[in-house]
Amino acid sequence: MKKWILRLSIVLLIAVIALLFWAKHNMRDRHPGYEVNITLKQDVKEVDLQIGFGKTKITPTIIDTWEDANGNARFDEGEVYNDVNNNGEFDAVWIAGFSNNKPANGVHDDVWARTMLVDDGESRVAMVSLDAVGYMYADVVDIRQSIPSEWDIDYVLIASTHTHESNDLIGMWGPDIFHSGVDPDHMAYVKAQVKESIAMAIKAIRPAKIILGQDLTGRDSILIKDTRKPIVKATGVHVMQVLDAVTDTTLGSIINWANHPETLWSKNLLISSDFPHYIRESLENGIYDNGQLIQAGIGGTAIFFNGAVGGLMAPHPSLPFNDPIRDTVLSEPSFEKTRTLGEQIAMLGMAALSTEDTLSRVSPIHLEARSLYLPIANRNFRIASAIGLLERGTSKWFQTRSEVAAFSIGPAAFISIPGELYPEILYGGIESPPGQDFDISPVEVPALKTKIKQTYTFYLGLSNDEIGYIIPKSEWDEVEPWLYLDDSDSYGEENSLGPETAPILYDALSELIEKL
Repeated sequence: MKKWILRLSIVLLIAVIALLFWAKHNMRDRHPGYEVNITLKQDVKEVDLQIGFGKTKITPTIIDTWEDANGNARFDEGEVYNDVNNNGEFDAVWIAGFSNNKPANGVHDDVWARTMLVDDGESRVAMVSLDAVGYMYADVVDIRQSIPSEWDIDYVLIASTHTHESNDLIGMWGPDIFHSGVDPDHMAYVKAQVKESIAMAIKAIRPAKIILGQDLTGRDSILIKDTRKPIVKATGVHVMQVLDAVTDTTLGSIINWANHPETLWSKNLLISSDFPHYIRESLENGIYDNGQLIQAGIGGTAIFFNGAVGGLMAPHPSLPFNDPIRDTVLSEPSFEKTRTLGEQIAMLGMAALSTEDTLSRVSPIHLEARSLYLPIANRNFRIASAIGLLERGTSKWFQTRSEVAAFSIGPAAFISIPGELYPEILYGGIESPPGQDFDISPVEVPALKTKIKQTYTFYLGLSNDEIGYIIPKSEWDEVEPWLYLDDSDSYGEENSLGPETAPILYDALSELIEKL
């Protein structure tokens, strides 16, 4: 009997040790020693720009047949399409953003990696937008380290549109909470396609001039619902059109607006980039109704960047949209509702462009980028890292490495934010009402916007990372009493690294912005 107990104890000890080593392996630093401390700056007043655009599909392959237990191919109209792999396991493409166990039924529109490459004669910066719910910093670094030195790229920025209707590239939305939704083969494909989009932009580079515009009237606010108090909407449409300096034709454009791409909501099972698809289509090809051109587009390759979507900025199903082109009101989630949202943002962007703001020569690129280290206070994130669900690793004991950047091109500033920033940190309006978890006054003040001196500003959310929600510390609300008596939702806190994230990020961004 004693021998049996001893043997069992040894087996349990070996199992515990094995689990600890497995967890340590999962939490390892994917890029030990990697550090960013970059300043790009020319001591000249004006330069000529060269700009190129590239785009590649990152759409996953959806299998539309599957085999039953006897190996017979089946197809059932209206049911979930899926595939059974050689091991007899369910092998689906998992849609990310709302819940686990959402296998894709098909593809409504392709999802993309889209790149704008800017060269000022001395520095080269690549700006990539991915149609993904998010993209981890370790994966960004993988791509950066694969870029050939002969491409002479000084800085690569990779941001996610945050679409909730495409496949999982983070790991949290697999078949259940214990299994990742990331397909390693598809992840490798995405990385290769991002690299190819940058290569295409290099090949397409041309002498360029830019037109800048922004709509700050707040007319876009009717398309945004702020679902958590305080009500501070991240309104504003920011746009840049790039023209060939010789032919005056459009090479491409970037448009920046803050809202969750989740208009299709939780029951959609078709791969889609949600409203960014319709924004880009409208900018590139124009807006049509029953085959009739309503408004011409500007051509070229359009790129969408999201903004400060924390808080939570959403095209919520409770928010009806008036479609001014088709004279209808759309309430329920649908592709029609998604289309009118995209078209209206594209129209605001195009209307904001004015040839009076065409710039042939501009001040050169000035870029500041720094690594930063953020504590992982979130218990669920710690567990997810330990079991390998989140493939980001830790650089120190329960700390993760991320990055911030700020750069300017002529009169335009670009602020790189590695997650979902609560808009009050950017625009002002942070509160510290009774019930707060930390009895403090607002910490992230003054608003970051007040520190920016450039005329035009692009706020690039989920840029180079997805660290989750970035919540003002004085609004942190994880335990009772709740900040607002009618709001006991701690969804933001459940999906944040922790209460120190916002103060650390605010200080780092403030320092970089003030250097521009």
